Amino acid sequence: MAVTYYGYPKCTTCRKAKKWLDEHGVTYDEFDIKEAPPSEEQLREIISGSGLDLKKFFNTSGKVYRENGLKDRLPEMSEDEQIRLLASDGMLIKRPIVYDGEKATVGFREAEFESAWS
Repeated sequence: MAVTYYGYPKCTTCRKAKKWLDEHGVTYDEFDIKEAPPSEEQLREIISGSGLDLKKFFNTSGKVYRENGLKDRLPEMSEDEQIRLLASDGMLIKRPIVYDGEKATVGFREAEFESAWS
């Protein structure tokens, strides 16, 4: 299974997720979400594969999210506008994202990783 991992090297949660993947023998292609965020098309695929609501993909505790007042702005934006915004700045995206072309996980919860990636 070809797995893609989007993370941020300075993120503690991302490091825990990578450690879990490594310890469980999951091979992956790694991308720095700040330097090489997923494109709009990739985000659409990942969001669809995750089964999660689009707003779960926003890093709501991040500096960029807060500085841009997105808590108040997102409800007024269309889905296309939100996806375009996510693709424009990887630091807006909740991380890590692990995706295999069919399913996706966002963030790191060990039980969720166990279910999806074992």
